[in-house]
Amino acid sequence: MAKSGQARVLSPVQKDRLFAEIAKRRHPEKNAAIMHISFHLGLRAQEISLLRIKEVARLTDRHGGFQVHEILSLPAAFTKGANATDRSKSEYQRKSITLPVDRFDQVIMEVARLAKAGGEIDPENYYPPVRKHSGVSRDLPITHVGLRQALSDYLVVRLDKPSAIKQTDPLFITQKGGPYSPNTLQEHMALMLRGWAGIEKASSHSGRRTVGTHIMEKQKKSIKVAQKILGHKNASTTAIYDEPSEQTLGDALSNLDD
Repeated sequence: MAKSGQARVLSPVQKDRLFAEIAKRRHPEKNAAIMHISFHLGLRAQEISLLRIKEVARLTDRHGGFQVHEILSLPAAFTKGANATDRSKSEYQRKSITLPVDRFDQVIMEVARLAKAGGEIDPENYYPPVRKHSGVSRDLPITHVGLRQALSDYLVVRLDKPSAIKQTDPLFITQKGGPYSPNTLQEHMALMLRGWAGIEKASSHSGRRTVGTHIMEKQKKSIKVAQKILGHKNASTTAIYDEPSEQTLGDALSNLDD
């Protein structure tokens, strides 16, 4: 069973309610495009926040013309653990270290010798190097009709600006005109899901989990297909999504004999 606290997998009815609520609010084109990318491509909030126009479309002229790509090519630098821009960087503060037993014994002996000689001991000199995380690039077909329409509707609004817009500009911008930080977009997506649509336990990860669960549970695709779409390095991570959704569990409990 999926571990407690996982983002909720949405049913078709809940997804319809979400997009119906988005249509009633301000900036419906932008918000619909964000959630369509989440629920039809399975991108993380950080990945969505870092998208540039060039990832989803080609600008064809200086007057707002564009063509939506058939493939969204997501750079490895945008994915989990990567720091593509200052928007996703955070100061790393080490809280724990892990040492093999033989290396630990070596450190103890080195410290003992240094202490006996009256030398200054700096703990950081004995820390193992920080393991750097690299992302996984992936090419995702933009085939879903609703997703393509949402991107087109939003790009019409996004490109209808008096100032020149370049393909390398952020795809999504806040009301203040700047790019979203991953944390800000996570909060905004949670607001749409829980605040507007009233879906309990939903979060910015719900779209991603819905995609993974649907691919394996409903479409009966292999774990390799889901792993490629979600951009997991290890199939064991993808296996977490191969769990019955809340809707499936609810259907099973509802059909129990009295």
